[in-house]
Amino acid sequence: MIKNDLYLKALRGETVERPPVWMMRQAGRYLPEFIALRDKYDFFTRCQTPELASEITVQPIRRFPLDAAILFSDILVVPQAMGIDFKMKESVGPWLDNPIRTAKQVDDVIVPDVNETLGYVFDAIEMTLEKLDNEIPLIGFAGSPWTIFCYCIEGRGSKDFNIAKSFCFLQPEAAHQLLQKITDTTIAYLKRKVEKGVSAVQVFDSWGGMLSPADYQEFSWQYINQIVEALAPLTHVVVFGKGCWFALDEMSKSKASAVGVDWTITPELARQFTNNAVTLQGNFDPSRLHSSPETIRKMVHEMINRFGKDRYIVNLGHGILPNIPVDNAEAFIKAVVEWKP
Repeated sequence: MIKNDLYLKALRGETVERPPVWMMRQAGRYLPEFIALRDKYDFFTRCQTPELASEITVQPIRRFPLDAAILFSDILVVPQAMGIDFKMKESVGPWLDNPIRTAKQVDDVIVPDVNETLGYVFDAIEMTLEKLDNEIPLIGFAGSPWTIFCYCIEGRGSKDFNIAKSFCFLQPEAAHQLLQKITDTTIAYLKRKVEKGVSAVQVFDSWGGMLSPADYQEFSWQYINQIVEALAPLTHVVVFGKGCWFALDEMSKSKASAVGVDWTITPELARQFTNNAVTLQGNFDPSRLHSSPETIRKMVHEMINRFGKDRYIVNLGHGILPNIPVDNAEAFIKAVVEWKP
């Protein structure tokens, strides 16, 4: 049994004394001990070496009173497993030498055996669970099919993912074929994570907000929902779509245990749009962690009071930024732990 099950209670919709807290990208780039490893090993070496991924996962847990750990990895390990050769380019980010631009290339993409291609992730889960020693739950994650698709077609990050969107509208059959292959791989990947012992999974739809509401239904949500339907009988599923306030109603009616929201919506509207029917997670603006610790504390307390302590998980509205002072990240977490009704 997990000793601190506050996060799981919130996912189950149970009454709690205070909401749980964790931070997206908490295992990462703002911590000096992470930077020390980053300077020694390249990005995908860290992801693909279970000892390193496991160590990075627990680094913030040693420092802060967090209520959940999230496995250090990257959404692009899934397309890599499918034979799409992503690199991490210095000062650029994700990079693909040969982006997918034709139906023939889509045909060539494989749906792999995840045990053969992603075994290092499952090994990292085992090592991490041993280190956590049942103190707090471990979260596994994957990118949404649409978000991964964006990188596969674009070949790199983008402000508007115009090439990816054009591919959908000019070659819809090929687009849906690739989205389905990504979905099938992701379902197998997350199922294996659950078998290995994660307590919940989160699907990150970082680029869903690039689509119109109608296109979101066609090219993103229907595939996310396949993942939710497949995983919900096995574990808690959290869905997070950046810029996707327009889809909150639909998300709340799915089998997801919780819905993440970014900082562009008020707690009141988030509750309204989700019909007050589901646990919410979010939505502190990551840039606001540049404020003074005292301001952070006040803002966090106000945020909890507005969302309400039950059916709520305190988090940022997106990943923590690399230049946030460690003391400010600590102030955010401690503000939640010290909150009183």
